[in-house]
This record gives sequence, C-alpha cells and structure tokens, in this order.
Amino acid sequence: MTATDRSARLLVGLLAAAGAAHVVAPRQFDAIVPRTLPGSPRAWTHASGVAELLLAAGIAVPRTRRASAVAAACFFAGVFPANVKMAYDWRHKPAPLKALAWGRLPLQVPLVLWAARTGREATR
Repeated sequence: MTATDRSARLLVGLLAAAGAAHVVAPRQFDAIVPRTLPGSPRAWTHASGVAELLLAAGIAVPRTRRASAVAAACFFAGVFPANVKMAYDWRHKPAPLKALAWGRLPLQVPLVLWAARTGREATR
C-alpha cells in the first residue's frame, strides 16, 4: 500500500467516524448549526452526517476518489461557519473548552488541503 492509499484511507476513517457521530449522537452538533440556516438544526446535523458518510464511501472507491475528495474539500470549507459559531458561543466557557473551540478553526485549513491533495493524487 502506498502513502497515498494510506492517506486516503485515513481520510475515509475520519469522515466515516464524523458522519456516524452526527447520526448517532446528533445533539452536540445541533448546537453549532448556524441559526441563519432554514429548517431545524437536527435536519442539518443529520444531512451533514449522511454527507460525510457518502464522501467517505466515495473516497474509499478508487474510481470515485478524485471527485469525492474534491467534494470533501468543499464540504470541509462549507462547515467552517459552524466552527466559527461554536467558538463564538463558547467564548464564556472555561478556558480549556474555549481553547478547544478556537483551536478547531485553524484545523479546517489542513482538512481542506488534505482532501484536495487526496483528489489530486487519485488515479484517473
């Protein structure tokens, strides 16, 4: 197995775990759904979980890896507002929780880059 394949498998694992968490334990994610989105936070939580599971499945299959990884990069960029909302909402929490919330913000950049690189490195 190549380093590229290992990286893709790790990305699949991350997305699958996150997707499962959104579906199995949605309450924690409901709170960070931006209020400006139409519909219920639970619907957005479940939809994002299903999207993560579908992206994981797409990246797992070499034939669909390129398109799915590019879509994952877009997805990671698209959920950034939820992380901003979490950081804002947690501004009065104890320092460790506040640090966790603010620490998530710069982590989106490597996730976007990782998914984009996985798409670029996928075999055609």
